[in-house]
Amino acid sequence: MSNFQSVVLVDENDSEIGHMEKIQAHVEGALHRAFSIFIFDLNGNLLLQKRAFDKYHSSGLWTNTCCGHPIAKESILKAAQRRLMEEMGMECPLIFGFKFTYKSEVGNNLIEHEIDHVFFGISNKNPQPNNEEVAACRSISLKDLQNEINLNPKSFTEWFKMIYEKAFNFHLLEELIKDTKYLMITE
Repeated sequence: MSNFQSVVLVDENDSEIGHMEKIQAHVEGALHRAFSIFIFDLNGNLLLQKRAFDKYHSSGLWTNTCCGHPIAKESILKAAQRRLMEEMGMECPLIFGFKFTYKSEVGNNLIEHEIDHVFFGISNKNPQPNNEEVAACRSISLKDLQNEINLNPKSFTEWFKMIYEKAFNFHLLEELIKDTKYLMITE
């Protein structure tokens, strides 16, 4: 894989307007397209990952199952499926939940400014994490996760906390867990 990775630059309507090298986009805080994936098991536990300690930002922090950026001419769903395999070594049918825009300083003088497409899936498969991307992974109940976020919010990535709050404000995660008829479950 090349060291040069680009992101898809977008306007506020999520329309593509160009491409930029990934690190440069984060230095400039350029608005770009991204995705976040939340995988639950059949008991409703969320699979978290701890970002590898040598990641360019937010290293060593707990976050959602997987996240990333599409490359040029790649659909957001295909990009999400690709990164889920690259980071967590797993496949799982994904369903789109929502998208939102955020801008946040993430350390190392970098700024995340993304339109983040959030996907959900249900799987009982054990992940096979890529240790260049993931320092650790674990499953956690939503109740225990809420307690951890309340007690130690700095242990979690900024985007994860925003998505978590947004999803629970609309009870989206609870509904997806309860109503699995829309998802193909992988075991």
